Amino acid sequence: MSQTVTVQVKLLPNQHQSDLMSRSSATYIATINALVAEMVQAKEPTRKTSKYVNAPHPSAVKNQAIRDAKSVFRKAKKSQYRIIPILKKPCILWNNQNYTFDEGSVSVPLMVDGKSKRIRINATFTQDILTKLASPKRGTLRITKKAHKWIAQFSIVIPTQQNTGTNIMGVDLGLKVPAVAVTEDEKTRFFGSGRRNKYVRRKFKSKRQKLGRKKKLTAIKKLHNKEQRWMKDQDHKVSRQIVDFAVKHNVSIIRLEKLANIRQTAKTSRKNAKNLHTWSFYRLASFIEYKATLAGIKVEYVDPKYTSQTCPSCGNRNKSKDRSYKCRCGYHTHRDRVGAMNIRHAPVIDGQSRSA
Repeated sequence: MSQTVTVQVKLLPNQHQSDLMSRSSATYIATINALVAEMVQAKEPTRKTSKYVNAPHPSAVKNQAIRDAKSVFRKAKKSQYRIIPILKKPCILWNNQNYTFDEGSVSVPLMVDGKSKRIRINATFTQDILTKLASPKRGTLRITKKAHKWIAQFSIVIPTQQNTGTNIMGVDLGLKVPAVAVTEDEKTRFFGSGRRNKYVRRKFKSKRQKLGRKKKLTAIKKLHNKEQRWMKDQDHKVSRQIVDFAVKHNVSIIRLEKLANIRQTAKTSRKNAKNLHTWSFYRLASFIEYKATLAGIKVEYVDPKYTSQTCPSCGNRNKSKDRSYKCRCGYHTHRDRVGAMNIRHAPVIDGQSRSA
């Protein structure tokens, strides 16, 4: 087993290097968009080589741009050209044969005065990152700018070993309780705080409304981005806690609900409708799968039908009241715990979970 991960390193370029990367990343994206437009018009992949791509880049970068453009074209073709992706965020990529690094720098070829020249850019590497980058299977290097800082993103393949345990853990995802996990031996844990999440979201909303009345559109956009980063951070923390809990209890398989069409099928109150449509259940599931694979734990997706209604004791179906589940047989527990217990034994669905 193996898992492809992205390792981020902060770059420390001087002003000249920063200007070079700004120009190169902007023209790189423009080159891809131009190639995609040509392919869409011709309704077939380009046969151009780097020699015939008119762009101020080394041939290695041109070849990478051609590969990226073909990837974007395949997406357009798959949608039968109804959706033509246009890349906007400046970045630039090199394959694993065209960049090098050491403990304090990254070297890449860039165009300087019309000639390809290898530029050495200072960078901050930790020992953990250097250990990961020692992997013999390295992919592309992507350099982009985030919050006025240059970031190098290395794609690497890390080998993983399948956990040999036999314990299966079910995980139920929700709003009021972000996640509930139950193992085969009935070990249970609740993760995150839905109440706290809603409180923080309300605070962000209130601030945006105040800024809206003052017509401060740039500030609203920055605040929205900050909220999205906060939501993503919560998903990272919850997914890490879930996988750590699984490792602690020798879990070999984590089972999650298949989240197809959850916004159309989930029943929720009006006050929770906004959170349902803005919270990314799929992202949390993806983070769990990503971290579980690195830990050697397999992730499976199951049919969520009736998982929160079926009694784990007798098999009867009952509708719960608020967060409490009670069955005619006398069994009672938290509703989301019932869902996680039933997810452990629900039918497994082939393929990956789709976006919520």
